[in-house]
Amino acid sequence: MVVQTPNGFALDDSGQRIVVDPVTRIEGHMRCEVNVDDEGYIRNAVSTGTMWRGLEVILKGRDPRDAWAFTERICGVCTGTHALTSVRAVEDALEIEIPENANSIRNIMQLNLEIHDHVVHFYHLHALDWVNPVNALRADPKATSELQQAVSPSHPLSSPGYFRDVQNRLKQFVESGQLGLFKNGYWDNPAYLLPPEADLMATTHYLEALDLQKEIVKVHTIFGGKNPHPNWLVGGVPCPINVHSTGAVGAINMERLNLVSSIIEKCDEFNRNVYLPDVIAIGGFYKSWLYGGGLSSKACLAYGDIPEHPNDFSPEQLHLPRGAIIDGDMSTVHDVDVRDPEQIQEFVDHSWYEYAETGKGLHPWDGETQAKFELGPKLKGTRTNIKEIDEGGKYSWIKAPRWRGHAMEVGPLARYVVGYAKGHEEIKDQVDGLLRKMDLPVDALFSTLGRTAARALESEYCGRLQRHFFDKLVANIKNGDESTANVAKWDPSTWPKEAKGVGMTEAPRGALGHWVRIKDGRIENYQCVVPTTWNGSPRDSQGNIGAFEASLMNTKMERPEEPVEILRTLHSFDPCLACSTHVMSPDGEELTTVKVR
Repeated sequence: MVVQTPNGFALDDSGQRIVVDPVTRIEGHMRCEVNVDDEGYIRNAVSTGTMWRGLEVILKGRDPRDAWAFTERICGVCTGTHALTSVRAVEDALEIEIPENANSIRNIMQLNLEIHDHVVHFYHLHALDWVNPVNALRADPKATSELQQAVSPSHPLSSPGYFRDVQNRLKQFVESGQLGLFKNGYWDNPAYLLPPEADLMATTHYLEALDLQKEIVKVHTIFGGKNPHPNWLVGGVPCPINVHSTGAVGAINMERLNLVSSIIEKCDEFNRNVYLPDVIAIGGFYKSWLYGGGLSSKACLAYGDIPEHPNDFSPEQLHLPRGAIIDGDMSTVHDVDVRDPEQIQEFVDHSWYEYAETGKGLHPWDGETQAKFELGPKLKGTRTNIKEIDEGGKYSWIKAPRWRGHAMEVGPLARYVVGYAKGHEEIKDQVDGLLRKMDLPVDALFSTLGRTAARALESEYCGRLQRHFFDKLVANIKNGDESTANVAKWDPSTWPKEAKGVGMTEAPRGALGHWVRIKDGRIENYQCVVPTTWNGSPRDSQGNIGAFEASLMNTKMERPEEPVEILRTLHSFDPCLACSTHVMSPDGEELTTVKVR
């Protein structure tokens, strides 16, 4: 049966049904089912969030100044970004302004997270969808060295001996029968297109990126005390500045600042010498594989982030762009107001929840999350052993957020599409330069490959912004300003009886918002709408499909039983189901009991 969705996709649930569960490498609570026709094309896609969590119900009745510490535990990978969004929401509700230094440090931490997340995503969560490490055993190390020098002549690690050593390490993995990091791949699938030398070069950089990870996160330990889950503070940042100190615990002195500066330089070098060159080189072999565009050419949303000045979130002050594109009209970028109940609403018609009023969308300030686990009549299997989901009924623990009724894609590609459409000078120069190097039209951006490339471009851009805000921080300190926090409204006696606020950021995976209601000094209601909620949403009351589902439509699969193409496209979003599935009871009643034996 063929059904036409309002957002432009023809869904056909006949043909072979393929189930991929779990999908994600980062954490496994995502299931995908597709219908494939006789020619191997995907004609229907169903994305399911299979996990249910309780972070928001835990927050009810708590001190809003502590909310960041709980919401930060939503995810251990995008560490810090939920905390930043939370303190912004509380500051917005209580009308707290932060100092200049706090704004610079928060921006450095967020930009550092963007780079760390993008590097980890590409090399450790996504590269193996394009790169075949087993094929690297057939590579000529000398030819690999020549390829490295052609791709990135400035990278110092490029000798034939260096690549031969890595190849020998890989050989030991394979001959032992234990592929270790590279286990469970479809390594003989013809969907892999790289020659052996490119596979060896990229696999080597996979290992180099592992070493870089431990260096990048030191920025969070310096400013936030630890990683993951660094410390944050309503009113600013918790790290005092004392450039003359040599032993004060937690103080930011010259030694700490010099270390941050050196890490920023390492990030820049890796982006220039490894990450961007690899994306260009690998992408060159996949130029004809331009599937996976989904909603990216139809509907994109970005909240914007990285304010130049503290307490000013107006679009012209944000280094990452804000705006919405709908109906494929790139000539018009719509203003986004997350406070407007007509703009952002969440629907649960196909989610395992229920609202008091069926078919209605709710703004997060008025959000309800009442669990209702029921399966459609066409389900195959049982409640505890599902063989095939019935997408005609409820089928996901993820809600369906919509912007003015539109399913939207969020994330680095959405940010870059919005920025390109707005004429953002640096983003436009980056995109045009990349397309020229790869000899591709602008339309190639709307694809899985484009989504992957946008992350690399953004990582490089964030590296430059890190340097900008570091230099700004140092200059401000030299001018005698060492303030990092505003605690004038720390005492709850200074707060209004009731208040509500919203915090926004652009997390590595996309637009992130936290909405809070405060009453009598305690949290009355707290709602998070996260990037994977946007991208991984099920169908809504009108039948519109979300970004994950849309991205898989009409993709050609080489071997449907080996779903490399499904993984390639879904991994390009870097799904994080831990972030997207929450539960909150507005009345505080017990929702479920879990017994651990």
